[in-house]
Parts: sequence; C-alpha cells; structure tokens
Amino acid sequence: RITGQQQEINNLIQRKIAVDEENACLKNEFSNLNQKFKDKSQELKDTEERAQKKEEQNRLVIKNLEEENKGLNTCCADLLNDLEKLRKQETQWKTEKSGNDARIKNLETDLAETREQMKELQSICSNLSSQVAVKQEELSQKDCDVIRAKKELQELENLYRQNIEHTAQQAELIKQLQAFNTS
Repeated sequence: RITGQQQEINNLIQRKIAVDEENACLKNEFSNLNQKFKDKSQELKDTEERAQKKEEQNRLVIKNLEEENKGLNTCCADLLNDLEKLRKQETQWKTEKSGNDARIKNLETDLAETREQMKELQSICSNLSSQVAVKQEELSQKDCDVIRAKKELQELENLYRQNIEHTAQQAELIKQLQAFNTS
C-alpha cells in the first residue's frame, strides 16, 4: 500500500514536473506573445500616429487645394468675363470694320470718279492750252500787223505833211506868179 502511494506520489511528481514544464513553456510562450503584443501595440500606435499625421497632412493638402480651387474659380470667372468683353469688343470691331469697309468702298468709287473727271479736265485743259497757243500765235501776228500798220501810218503822215508843205509852197508860188502877172 505504501508503494502504491509512493507510486502515486511519483506519478503526481512526474505530472507536476510535466505541468511545471508545460507552465514554463506556456509562460515562455505567454511572454513571447506578450512581447509580440507589446510590439504589435507599439506598431499599431506608430501606425495610428502615422495615419493621424497623414490624415492631418491630407486635411492640409485638401484645405490648400480647396483654397487653390477657389482662387482658380475666381481666376476662371475673371477670364470668362474678359472673354465675354473681348467677344463684345470683337463684335463691335466687326461692325466698325464693316462700316469702314463700306466707307472705303465709297471713297474708292469717289476717287475713281474724281480721276475720270480729272482726265476729262486735263483733256479740256490740253485743248484750251492748244487754243491759247493758237490765239497767242494769232495775237503775235496781229501785233506784227499793228506795228507794220503804225509804220505805214507814220510814213503816210510824213508823206501827208510833205504833201501839205509842197501844196503850201505851190500855193505861194501861184500867188507870186499871179501877183507877178497882174503887175
């Protein structure tokens, strides 16, 4: 009976040793798992911090992008306004250009008519110049005729004067002859 108890004690001791070893293994495993848990917790914490920082950065980036977008929208609105003004200006310029083109066409027509009139006037002037030249030639001829006529008149006057003098002398001679005859 003691041997039976002894055997049982031995068995219990064996089991205790086995349980202690298993406990030691489990403790070791628990310790490893605990370390892993701590590592993972730290990793998770680090990851969360990084995620939080990333989220904060993303928030800042989004805020900046929204601000930039707002600026771009304003810029876009300004550009659209400018474009609208330019389109209105272009329409106005096209209208003005159309008017100017019409005026230019009218002026060109007027210029062509004026050139035709100038040609006609130049032709008339040329004819008149020819006539003036002919008249000047005639006038020059008449001047020569007048000068010749004056010379002839002068000669006739001289002859007339000589004739009168001669007649006076003859009359005087006749008187003298008559006076001579009567006495």
